[in-house]
Amino acid sequence: MDAGPRRVPAATGQPDRVNVLLYGIEFQAQGLASLLARLYVAQVFFLSGLTKLRDWSVTLALFEDEYQVPLLPPELAAYLGTAGELALPVLLVLGLGGRFAALGLSVVNVMAVLSLSEIAPAALLGHQLWGALLLMLALWGAGPWSLDAWLGARRVARA
Repeated sequence: MDAGPRRVPAATGQPDRVNVLLYGIEFQAQGLASLLARLYVAQVFFLSGLTKLRDWSVTLALFEDEYQVPLLPPELAAYLGTAGELALPVLLVLGLGGRFAALGLSVVNVMAVLSLSEIAPAALLGHQLWGALLLMLALWGAGPWSLDAWLGARRVARA
C-alpha cells in the first residue's frame, strides 16, 4: 500500500543524529586520508633528499651533467633541491604550513620531471601521483590531524 509522498519532519531544533554521525565519519576519514597522503609523499621526497646527501659529489655531477634545471646554476639547484626534499617533508608530516610545504614540494616535483631529458613511463606515473596528492593538500590543507588545525583551533578559542 502506497502511503503517498514522504513528508519531511518539522524542524525540532535537535540535529539529526544520523547526519551528525555521517559527518563525524566523513571528517575522520578525510583526516586519515590527508595524513596518509602527507606521510606517503613526505617519505618519497625525504628519502630522495637523503640519497642526494649520501654522496654529494655524485649529486653535484648529476646536476651539472644529467639534470637540465632551467634558470639556476647546477650547484645552486642541487643545494635548493636537496634542502627542499629534506625540509619540506618534515613540515608536511607535522602539518605545519601544510599548504606551503605541499606547494614547495610541487615545485620540486615539477622541476624533477622537467629537468630530465628522458623519463620512464612508470617514473612519470609516480610523479603524477605525487603531484595529485600534493595538489589535494595544497587546495584543502593538511587536514584536521595536523599542527595547522591545532593552532587554528587554539587561535579561535582565544578570540
